[in-house]
Amino acid sequence: MKTINIQFDERSYPIYIGEGLISDYELIGQHLPHKKIAIITNDLVADIYLAPLINSLSPHKDVISIILPDGEKYKNTDSLNSIYSQLLKNKADRNTTLIALGGGVIGDITGFAAATYMRGINFIQMPTTLLSQVDSSVGGKTGINHPQGKNMIGAFYQPQCVITDVNVLKTLPSRELSAGLAEVIKYGLIRDIKFFEWLETNIQSLIEMNPEHLSEAILRSCQNKADVVEADEFESGIRAILNLGHTFGHAIEVAQGYGNWLHGEAVGVGMIMAAKLSQAMGWLSEADIERIISLIKHAGLPTVPPNISVDKYIELMMLDKKTKDGKINLVLQKSMGEAVLSDSYDPSKLRQILEQSAH
Repeated sequence: MKTINIQFDERSYPIYIGEGLISDYELIGQHLPHKKIAIITNDLVADIYLAPLINSLSPHKDVISIILPDGEKYKNTDSLNSIYSQLLKNKADRNTTLIALGGGVIGDITGFAAATYMRGINFIQMPTTLLSQVDSSVGGKTGINHPQGKNMIGAFYQPQCVITDVNVLKTLPSRELSAGLAEVIKYGLIRDIKFFEWLETNIQSLIEMNPEHLSEAILRSCQNKADVVEADEFESGIRAILNLGHTFGHAIEVAQGYGNWLHGEAVGVGMIMAAKLSQAMGWLSEADIERIISLIKHAGLPTVPPNISVDKYIELMMLDKKTKDGKINLVLQKSMGEAVLSDSYDPSKLRQILEQSAH
């Protein structure tokens, strides 16, 4: 087992990465100071992993489970209220700890429930998809979607720990694995060119779910994210670079309807669009673009965006949380392995990229 500690001014917490951790009460129990536990998961994950987790906890704790439907479209106020209702029904108090057992949707909504129930209770992230293991479970971003925009309602709220069991990826559908690889590739593009080169060499091994290489990719991704988050917990500066491709990607997700394009699929295409705008600014070469597209393609991800009008792209991108004073701030690449938040791009170049994307 590997451990990464995320260190903030007022507190720190560990990210554990290893095999068989879902059933490791000796590890989990260190972060459960009180008796009452509520596991929040979805119906797909519950069928496979809920029983092993309950079996490890129930000899020691009072455990309830809250099972939500699976899918991005359920990351909404109805699901959040369902969590609140079941916590109240079961008399959950401020000493209750929530455990988020699932992917990014479950992690985000459980974290937001924890941040707001009785004005804040403890929670643990137990991510079960590659995307959530390398990205959404780390750093304390929680929230739900609004019909008009993704992750528009939420809070920064840190977990007690993140418990990443690599074994759960064995049951992950290949499409979900590829979606997670988009966020892995992102770390190489924004700040770690050596990692990008490692991914170019090992991408097929990751697709084939080589456990040693998967563990290495997760570890390096989490360390990269931890370094950025520690420097900027509330995304007032450098942390924004973690959103490479996301402004484009979120627009695709909303325009297509939540869940029709997976988050990682939309981000993968969004990173290509950001790279092309970076090239238009003279920061990346044609060879750089080809490397980026090649790696994203070999990760099993789409490289061509859906047909969305330029005006619709702009409308949805304006809703991005990085937009300031009516100007869309975009994360772009100064070079391979270096990203920057910028509003100094030529708007006509952006429209040109979007027009190309709209076929």
